[in-house]
Amino acid sequence: MEAVTIDFKPILDLTDEQFFQLCQANKDLRFERNATGELIIMPPVGGESSNRNGRINQQLFNWADLDGTGIAFDSSGGFKLPNGADRSPDASWVKLERWNALTTEQQTRFLPLSPDFVIELLSPSDSLKATQKKMEEDQENGVRLGWLINRKLRQVEVYRIGQEVEILENPSSLSGEDVLPGFVLDLEKIW
Repeated sequence: MEAVTIDFKPILDLTDEQFFQLCQANKDLRFERNATGELIIMPPVGGESSNRNGRINQQLFNWADLDGTGIAFDSSGGFKLPNGADRSPDASWVKLERWNALTTEQQTRFLPLSPDFVIELLSPSDSLKATQKKMEEDQENGVRLGWLINRKLRQVEVYRIGQEVEILENPSSLSGEDVLPGFVLDLEKIW
């Protein structure tokens, strides 16, 4: 089962507040909204993908706690990108200065910014093409580093602002480079 995209624009143009309330009223569902306002309803992932997502977040959160230079988020965190899209990457991180610049109210809602770093783990229900477009959108909206992890092919697509996508074949780990200095994602438990 893949994500379903619904275009309500001909009859309803959801405001940011209405979209937020829709998400709050349907906590068992995962919604995103693209830049044109189409609603994307994503199915829950299976146990294996959930476990791997958890392991990715575990590593990112542990590093973020020790490093202290930013805040990590899991897939339930929403971001309002500059192009108007509302996105929820599988894992993400925002520099502490950018987090602290937000008001208390902004911190409790979908964050009105692009993360500095995102990870998407391709699950069996995800479309590779749609996820690649999402990663490109992230890059166009200021995400400095992004990893698209494809377990089936044991590949990682690395997205960096202003650079071509780099494809890594069966890496054992990934470096956070200059965006997350010192962060290394161990892929052995992810594959």
